[in-house]
Amino acid sequence: MACPICKSPTVADYRPFCSSRCADVDLGRWMLGSYGIPLPETDEDERPERGADTP
Repeated sequence: MACPICKSPTVADYRPFCSSRCADVDLGRWMLGSYGIPLPETDEDERPERGADTP
């Protein structure tokens, strides 16, 4: 398995990373919002309005 940050072989103590440095880089990316889960695209008309009462 390769480290997702630098592509070096992983080390069991830091898996899935190769070092604490790469683990810290990944954590920093999460904290800065570099990673995200994509939402399905919808038309603006299909989105419910905020505060609207829905049954």
